[in-house]
Amino acid sequence: MKKFFGGAVLVILLTFLLPGVCSQAADSRTIANGVYIGTVDVSGMTVSEAQAAVDSRVQQLRDRELVLEASADQSITITGADLGIAWDNRFVANQAYQLGHQGNIVQRYKALKDLEKSNQVYELKLSYNNEALQEVLGRCSESFNKEKVNFTLSRTEEGFNISDGQIGYLVDTDESANVIKNVISSEWSEDAEHIQLSVKEDKPLGSHEELAMVKDVLGTFTTSYKTSGSARSANVANGCSLLNGTTIYPGEELSVLDKITPFTEANGYFPAGSYLNGLVVESVGGGICQVSTTLYNAVLLAELEVTERHNHSMIVNYVSPSADAAIAESGGKNFRFVNNTEHPIYIDGYTTPDKHITFTVYGVETRPASHQVSYESEVLETIPASADDFRFDGSQGVGYVGVQSAHVGYKAQLWKVVKEDGVVTEKTVVNSSTYKMVPRIVTIGTAGADDGAMAQLNTAVATGDVNTVKAVAGAILGARQAAGTENAAAANQAAQDAVNAANAQLAAQAAAAQAAAAQAEAPSEDLESVNSNG
Repeated sequence: MKKFFGGAVLVILLTFLLPGVCSQAADSRTIANGVYIGTVDVSGMTVSEAQAAVDSRVQQLRDRELVLEASADQSITITGADLGIAWDNRFVANQAYQLGHQGNIVQRYKALKDLEKSNQVYELKLSYNNEALQEVLGRCSESFNKEKVNFTLSRTEEGFNISDGQIGYLVDTDESANVIKNVISSEWSEDAEHIQLSVKEDKPLGSHEELAMVKDVLGTFTTSYKTSGSARSANVANGCSLLNGTTIYPGEELSVLDKITPFTEANGYFPAGSYLNGLVVESVGGGICQVSTTLYNAVLLAELEVTERHNHSMIVNYVSPSADAAIAESGGKNFRFVNNTEHPIYIDGYTTPDKHITFTVYGVETRPASHQVSYESEVLETIPASADDFRFDGSQGVGYVGVQSAHVGYKAQLWKVVKEDGVVTEKTVVNSSTYKMVPRIVTIGTAGADDGAMAQLNTAVATGDVNTVKAVAGAILGARQAAGTENAAAANQAAQDAVNAANAQLAAQAAAAQAAAAQAEAPSEDLESVNSNG
């Protein structure tokens, strides 16, 4: 009873002696005076009113402009909304309300008295959208980045010329992101309207002294394209020119595909023959593989590190098996290599009027004069072409007969042979290649052919003889062209004669096959002799 009585007396005394306390917290549903959320004074507000007031402040920050600067004359202006600014700790309004409303009467009294001496400021935490921040930084990089220009070489008849490099500038997106995040966390103080982004220098590679040392031939190789038509020849020359003059620093990788694409007429290419799924088809840039192949062999002789190489689907005739390097943008075939020397290298490429292409790799020769490297192609297996493949083509008119040459299939490998003072010290396999066997493909036009013509063409195809197919197709076309003229009868007779010849050929083939079968079934005299003596 004494304890209860004492507590009651304390409450009565506090009530009469401290009237300010009661008046200060007269409305128990509102936040006490002297309470802030961030810079927002929420004194005397309900929780919902405080949240609305802070929402209004956050919207101001979303609308506020912020200037991101890379230099004095390079900047972009964004808003908080561009960063996806949002209020991250809405629960703090409830915490603000609890001050002076939570605990026993003494604790509440103490909290309110403390507010008379100093304000209570709760942190306003802002969040951002990381994707939005990265998008903003991407815009900064796109606007402010300046690519470095390395020191480069160019070769003339008089020798090498050296071009100066230029320093580049790059926005450090990680560090710049931290700067922006710090501004957000400080609720964008008034002095934070301009933010200096972190920009770093990107120094160019090389120097006059370093490039002046590049003068030695590390490897050179030449191939011929004398049998190529004008379009393919132009593609070879164009691809060569795009690679010519390339300076590659130690450790750098060259992607040939990146240097010579896109394969478009705007980039200097023409439609020419190329391999596709066992067929020779017209494609823009046809012949470009001879460029990559020639460079590949020069790179091998320079003993650079090849990081990607693919063989053709079918054998090519300008290098030995396994010495080729195919390029196919849509097929994912590329030729890539790394400068694994300690000095820069220079790629020199040129074509000649007599249709030869040469690539030479220049650098600083560190291999001893006694060191010699060569490459040997070894054919492991040969797959002869199978019987001719006859195909009807409804996109070509009757009379058309196209022939694609057969390709023998191969399995091969390329050996690297190293000699020191003329003695072989190393012999290793560089690559292995498999080339498809493709039969001779005979394409026969059928557009406009009636049932009779199709029967005649089928008869010709059944002989398996290309000349017979050409004769029948040509005769059918001749008869059609002569229809209604005085030559029609002779043309029709010629067509019939061609078909009759095809039928006779089929009959002869059948008779020969039957005779061969009969001979195979007849017992051998030697076998009878063995049996009789057994």
